[in-house]
Amino acid sequence: MAGDKDKKDKNRARLAERRRVTMPESKKEGKDGKEKTRSALVRNVQGQRNAQAAKVKAAPKNPTPQAANQKNSGGLMDYFRGVRTETKKVVWPTRKELVSYTVVVFIACLFFGLFLWGVDSGFLAIIQHVFNISMVS
Repeated sequence: MAGDKDKKDKNRARLAERRRVTMPESKKEGKDGKEKTRSALVRNVQGQRNAQAAKVKAAPKNPTPQAANQKNSGGLMDYFRGVRTETKKVVWPTRKELVSYTVVVFIACLFFGLFLWGVDSGFLAIIQHVFNISMVS
């Protein structure tokens, strides 16, 4: 029983520590230097989201040809710039990882190739036996 109490106390202490670390403070300072409660901050964020949604809804449904041209200007160059920036974000494998991945793929291809060859040969033998077919020319 005493051991169970110790475990419960340790778990409670661990949870309390997590809450202290992960839970936001109840009050924060706003841009104007005044303290704001968490609920006021949430309302402020929700208000900003509503304002952004209203701007999106207020946008014209049929954009003018000029707006469409501005949106697609430099399309091909922008595409390749985007490809280049995304390629820079890729975490490329090390040489050791690349070699090990290549070996795994090669062995898997070899295994499945031999497996399918065996299944195909087995079906061929069954069909030859059932239909009395000879493959000798």
